[in-house]
Amino acid sequence: MKFLSHKISLFALVLLVSACGQSYDEQRRLSRAERQRLFREDSLALKIAVMPTLDCLPLYLMKDHQLYDTARLDLRLKFFTAQMDCDTALLNKRVEGSISDLVRTERMKKRGLQLDYLTATNAYWQLYSNRKSRLKRLNQLGDKMIAMTRFSATDYLTDRTLDTVKTQARVYRVQFNNVFIRLNMLLNNEIDALWLTEPQATKARILENPMLRDSRDFKISLGVLALRHAGVSDNRRKLQLREFVKAYNKACDSINENGTVHYADLLRKYCKADERTISALPKLKFHHVAKPRAKDIQIASNFQ
Repeated sequence: MKFLSHKISLFALVLLVSACGQSYDEQRRLSRAERQRLFREDSLALKIAVMPTLDCLPLYLMKDHQLYDTARLDLRLKFFTAQMDCDTALLNKRVEGSISDLVRTERMKKRGLQLDYLTATNAYWQLYSNRKSRLKRLNQLGDKMIAMTRFSATDYLTDRTLDTVKTQARVYRVQFNNVFIRLNMLLNNEIDALWLTEPQATKARILENPMLRDSRDFKISLGVLALRHAGVSDNRRKLQLREFVKAYNKACDSINENGTVHYADLLRKYCKADERTISALPKLKFHHVAKPRAKDIQIASNFQ
């Protein structure tokens, strides 16, 4: 009897192990199938690299408020805090498009990446000095450090700015790509001057850091939304882009009508902006989809 009980227990254990093995294998198959499904969905989606900056607000609004037909467009925003990471995502084909600037995109084109410009954006940059460094004029920048990004709009703007003044000593350019790190360096008195775009520029302004230069002084527009040509050339992508353009224009109209403060929730969520900064943002006009001007492209292309 004891032997029979032992056999029954052993048989039950074998059945249990077998069932567990089947369950594990089945889980692996399901997991693999799920991964493949998610990969297919992601590959079919229109993926755009974005930054925590105000020029991306129409994209944030499109996504969060579903301003497009989801049956025609699956828009996925890929978030980065440094433009260099957006570029890498483009180069590695992880996204179809990216918010960028013409200096960067023209350089990528020269390095062999085929890009199309979907639209210019209203991005601009301002040069702020640290309020504790007593820098109030451009000619005081000699022997000081300016935070910027190489081969970018801020690199070009530094050149243009320094061409307009004479300094007593060399100006040192230091590269800091992460927009939050760059702003924190100013707030923590770790840098003499730096270029910022919105809403970080407004944060610097309301904390009484002197603004030395505005990129709009040069009558040039460098903000752009660029697309990988190979990533959007087939008919399916073209249909997605048509839906994208309609939604983008709708988002711009909504922001222009209601103001940026109306979308404070998006600025808090995506740009990490505080209430004081949001309420102090300048009134900006967001334009419908329109390609960048030829003269702006040419200027950016020549700066290499």
